[in-house]
Amino acid sequence: MAEYKTPVLILGSGPAGYTAGIYAARAGHKPVLVSGGQIGGQLTITADVENYPGFPEAVTGAELMHRMRLQAHNVGVEIIDDNIVEVDFSRSPFECSSENHNLFCGQTVIIATGASARWLGLPSEEKFRGFGVSSCATCDGFFYRGRHTAVVGGGNNAVEEALYLANFAASVTLIHRRDKLRAEKTLQDRLFSNPKIKVEWDTVAEEILGTENPLSVTGVKIKNVKTDRSKLLKIDGLFIAIGHHPNTDIFKDQLELSPDGYIVTTPGSSRTSIPGIFAAGDVQSRHFHQAVLAAGSGCLAALEADRYLNDKTEAP
Repeated sequence: MAEYKTPVLILGSGPAGYTAGIYAARAGHKPVLVSGGQIGGQLTITADVENYPGFPEAVTGAELMHRMRLQAHNVGVEIIDDNIVEVDFSRSPFECSSENHNLFCGQTVIIATGASARWLGLPSEEKFRGFGVSSCATCDGFFYRGRHTAVVGGGNNAVEEALYLANFAASVTLIHRRDKLRAEKTLQDRLFSNPKIKVEWDTVAEEILGTENPLSVTGVKIKNVKTDRSKLLKIDGLFIAIGHHPNTDIFKDQLELSPDGYIVTTPGSSRTSIPGIFAAGDVQSRHFHQAVLAAGSGCLAALEADRYLNDKTEAP
C-alpha cells in the first residue's frame, strides 16, 4: 500500500477533474489526481465533439480527454489510475482509500466524480453506443440534421432532448413506457405542438438494429406493453434520456446530498457542507451535463481550494 499526501486531492478525471488539476498545479499546490473507474469520464464514449471551444475541427471525446490529461501531467499534476472506494472527511487532512489499497490524504479535496447516464441495459445499446446511440442530444444532435431520430424517456430531460433534436432532425419519435408524460406542463405543450415530434405511448425499446461495417443505427424494435405487439421504427439515431445517476455513493454519510444524490454546494460556489471539500462538474450539477461547464466548475473549485489553503496559512 502506498500513501500519497497533497494540499489538493482531486477525485475524478473528466473535464472538471483535469481542469481543477491544471489550476491547482499552476498555483503551486502539487495536486494528486485519482482518475476513478472510468478514466476520462463519460466523454470518452462520445464520438465527435464539435461544441468545445478551441477545436474548429471535430475532436473525439476520447482525444479531448487525452489532451486534457497530457496538459495536466505537463503542468505537474500527479495522476494515479486508481478508484476511491472509501472516504473519511471527519477531520483534516481528509483521507481516501482506494480499491488498490492506497491511501490518499489531502488538506483539501475536489470531488469531480461526475454522473453516469442511465441506460436501458440492452446488449445492442452497448454495441451501438457512440455509433448512433447517445445520451446527450445537446452533444450529438447536430449530426442528425435532416435525419430520423428517437428519444426514450418521459421526464423533463427526455422532452427537452426531443425538442432540441427537432431543431435539426427531420423527425423525432418519443418512446415512452406509460400513457402520460412526467415532464412539466409547459414542456409537454411545446412537445405536442411541434409537428416534427410524435409519441409512441405505452412502448419500450426492445432492440437496436444497425449495420456492422461501419457500425451505424438503422432502426429500433419497439413493443407496446399493453397490446404486446412489436414493430420496427426506422431511425438513424437513438437518444436515451431516462436520467443520470451521480457518482456519490461513497459520500452519502459524509456530505450533504440532494434527494436525488447530487452533492449540495453553496450557490455560485463549489463549497460543500464541509469546509475544505469542494465539488465540481456533473457530480453537483443535475441540469446541464456539458464538458465546457464541467471544466469551468473545475477551475472554480481549484481557485476556491487555493483561497482556502491560503486563508489557513495566514490565520493566526
